[in-house]
Amino acid sequence: MIELAGVTYTYPDTERAVLHGLDLSITEGIVFGIVGASGVGKSTLAKVISGFIPHSEGGELEGAVTVAGIDVVKATLLDVVSKVGLVTQNPFNQITGARFSVEEEIAFGLENLGIPRDEMIERVGAVIARFGIQELRDRSPFALSGGQQQLVAIASIVVMEPAILVMDEPTSQLDPSGTRLVFDIIDRVAEQGTTVVLLEHKLELLREHAQVVAVLAEGRIVLSGAPREVLADDRLDQWGVGSTRFTSAARAAISAELASADSAIPVSLKEAVSYFSGGRR
Repeated sequence: MIELAGVTYTYPDTERAVLHGLDLSITEGIVFGIVGASGVGKSTLAKVISGFIPHSEGGELEGAVTVAGIDVVKATLLDVVSKVGLVTQNPFNQITGARFSVEEEIAFGLENLGIPRDEMIERVGAVIARFGIQELRDRSPFALSGGQQQLVAIASIVVMEPAILVMDEPTSQLDPSGTRLVFDIIDRVAEQGTTVVLLEHKLELLREHAQVVAVLAEGRIVLSGAPREVLADDRLDQWGVGSTRFTSAARAAISAELASADSAIPVSLKEAVSYFSGGRR
């Protein structure tokens, strides 16, 4: 579904590449989490997968990028965005400004795709209900809080039903209830066959919702695998990723000789309960 081979990217008017010979393979219909320290290039990678690099950002892109059977480098941006939806971490940058209400904003992408009016109305109404933003329907997108704008920005992409959904820290503006709502929606769209690429700092939620997690460091993927194994790796601190509170607590207990270093380090609450109660995996 998504294949990157030897990808190196340098922004315009700079000399230092952000991505260096990056290889990445993502299979269809899964939630694929990507973690990394701030400034390591996660947003750049999101733009490569979604075609905005090189078609919008410019710069120099080397290597092969294939997404949903499309050669991203050779295709047009329109070709790519018909298959891939990108949610950015700043919702203000994603609101178009071309429509005067939340309902019209969410419908904007469908209008550009030429979706029939009756279908468009049905899909917009369903997404508004799913996101629980009925009370925002007639409000201006620019009269909303940051969290509300984030929900509208995500809804505007989800309503288009892309084959691939790339989400760059989609819950950065949201409170815990909004965050849980977005992750529940991520689960649902993945169950319907959408491939979700999720760049996120919230490691505990990645453990719960992703099928695969990869670590981006030094401009390339340095580790990839099952979430429990990747998120318990003691090299995450070295790469600036950190660890979940449950992993940190277990390591502190080991240092204090209150727990065995021979047992699997917990990543989630459920694993921590088992670990500290003596039923270690």
